[in-house]
Order: sequence, then C-alpha cells, then structure tokens
Amino acid sequence: MTQTPNSAPGAGPRPALLRRGRSLIAVTAALALAPLAMPLSTAWADSDKRSSGYTKADLQRDLDALTAEDGVVGAQATLVKGEDRIGVRSGTAELGTERPMPKQGFFRMGSNTKTFVSTVILQLVGEGRMRLDDTVEDWLPGVVKGNGHDGGRITVRHLLQHTSGLPDYAGSMPGITTADGFQKDRYTAFEPRELVALGLKTPPLFAPGHGWSYSNTGYILAGMVIEEVTGNHWSHEVRSRIAKPLGLKHTYSPGSDPALPGPHARAYMQFGEKAPLVEATRLNMSWGDSAGDLITTPHDLARFWQGLLGGELLKPRLLAEMRKTVPTPGGSEASGVRAGLGIFKTSLSCGGSGWGHGGTTLGHLNGNAFTDDGRRGVITLRSTNLAHMDRDVRNDRLLDKALCKTR
Repeated sequence: MTQTPNSAPGAGPRPALLRRGRSLIAVTAALALAPLAMPLSTAWADSDKRSSGYTKADLQRDLDALTAEDGVVGAQATLVKGEDRIGVRSGTAELGTERPMPKQGFFRMGSNTKTFVSTVILQLVGEGRMRLDDTVEDWLPGVVKGNGHDGGRITVRHLLQHTSGLPDYAGSMPGITTADGFQKDRYTAFEPRELVALGLKTPPLFAPGHGWSYSNTGYILAGMVIEEVTGNHWSHEVRSRIAKPLGLKHTYSPGSDPALPGPHARAYMQFGEKAPLVEATRLNMSWGDSAGDLITTPHDLARFWQGLLGGELLKPRLLAEMRKTVPTPGGSEASGVRAGLGIFKTSLSCGGSGWGHGGTTLGHLNGNAFTDDGRRGVITLRSTNLAHMDRDVRNDRLLDKALCKTR
C-alpha cells in the first residue's frame, strides 16, 4: 500500500463505511439513455404548490428531526416527483458554525456505488461480452483461492447479489473501525487485490449460492471483472455508460484523491456511542473502490435512479434480472428487505415496495427509496455517521412516509 500526502490539494461499534445498516433500502455492509425533459439546472424547487400528500413542509419537519433529535450536524433531502425536485436542508455545514448546508452539495455515496457497478455488468451481459453465470475464475484466474475459497464455484451473479460466501474485508481494516486507525490510514491508498486478499484471510461464510451475507469483497471483484472484460477501469465504464448518457456531470470516482469538491458540508464520524465526533471530510477512498467510492450530488443521484428504474440504462429483461431478489438474513421476510443485483427491495408501511441502495462512509449517510418506475422517490444525506444503534430509525420513517404519501 502507498500513502498520499496529507497536504493533497482540495477542498460504533461496527465498521462504519459500507456496512449494512438498518435503513430503508439502504442495506449496505456487516452488523444507460434518454435526457431529462427539463434541465437539471432548473430542477431545484423552492416550493411545491402543485404537490399533494407528502409536502415540502413535511420533508422539512422530518429532516429537522434528524438534526435536532439524533445529533446530526447537517442533512439535506430531495423529494422527487417526476421532473420536479423539492429540496430542503437542516442543521449546518460545519460544526460550531452557522454556515448552512449547500442545496446541491457534493457527497460520498458509499455503497450506492454498487448499483452503478451492477448496471455496467448487466449492460455487458446484454452485449454478449460475458454472462452472469461466468465464474470468478473464468475472468480472474487464481485470484480467489486458498483458505477454502474457490473462484471456480463463485459466479458473477453471486458477487452482485451477495450470495458468494466471501467474507467482507471492511471489518478487518483499523482505518475504518477505530479513531486511531482512521488517523493513521486516512490517506493510505489500497490496491483492489490487497482488499480481496484481506477478505480471503477469513474462510468462506457458506457455500456459494447457499446463503446471504453482504460482501464488499464481492464488489471489488466485480470491478476487477469489468476491467478484464472491457480493458478499462470500472470507473471509466461507469462514466461512459451511465454518467455521460444521463448527464451526470457531478458523479465520479475520486481514485486516491482525498478531496471533496465544493460546495460540500464537512463530514463527521463517531467511532463509539459516547465518543467525540471526528472530522472526516478528506480521506482516500481507494479502499472503497468499486464497492463504494463514487462522489455525487442529490440531483445527479436522483437522475440515476430515475434513469435506471425508468428503463433508460438496461433493457427490460436485464432490469428484470436486477430485480430478481433473494431473502436477506435476520428474518428478511418480516423486515421486508430483499436483495437483487446491486439493488434492494423494501416493503413499505402503506403496502407495495420501494427500490434503492443506500450508502455509508466515514461521515456520510446516503438513503434513498424510489417507486418501481423511478418517477417518485426521495434521497437523504446526513453529514454525520453516528455510532448509536438506532441512528437510522428517523431516516427510515422519512423514506417510508415520503414514498407512501407522494402522489
């Protein structure tokens, strides 16, 4: 591994980045092509006079609860109603100041990156360049072996659906589990094979296809497979196949650059329930790589979900493959969470379900939920990753209410 300099330019109890939280649809780790009808630059709405059901005032009230009751420093939310974007913000952009949260601030989307990676792979499948039933060994010979692991038994579908049995490397990294480890490894650059090797130090959790366990290791391998199939880095394919066709001008992979573009709020991480908040805005996200390093804005992320679920990125049969779900652990049928290929389906209190994939980083919590056709949905961002076990309860309620009541 290498170190990037601290002077680079630019402005809980369990693993925090890319972990499996309890947020609605935001199951994250451990416990492309028609343009928008209206320009993105005009999509921010200061009022929602035409709306019914869940209003801007409702969204503001529920977001304020996150900052007032949960101790989140800053939060922003975007309600999506077709071409309309209704945005609100709460708290401050920096602890100890009155600087407001930016309306369209950049943030690290965390594990929502996985949906982009899965979309690219399904596009490649549609082009006949690979199959979901191809094995890891077919594309990455010798990479997954030893300690009971066998890449010849793990398919690409297993990787995308977290049914590979591969242990998650994230929980073994001091840089994301302790405050001291974070400060030491904050600017450390990791190679994908290093991350995979770290995950393989633990024996398989179950035989491929015979269980479910969230695995960032599997998505690092998925990114490596994209590179083998196309000859390009996974982020290049995301940019050319998704970002450019959909007009996502503010969505990209930072690689080893620790900076977050402006405008943005400062990010804060809590490494224990009673621990102080640690400022964590600048960090090297190479250890997240294809499992979770993408940076975006609310409008870009909303456009992605509308494009994906609206059928602009995948042909119907491939979108149907993405939506084929399996149960997740912990009584998933009762909790209403099922896993597709880089996407999650969650039951709503009003009946029906929502689709999305949240993300967690050292300082950013991204939640989202969209209807089947992608026309209605909501995105939330919290700039503070708190350690307490019920940190997602209010955010879950917001996502559920917004999707249930928005018409």
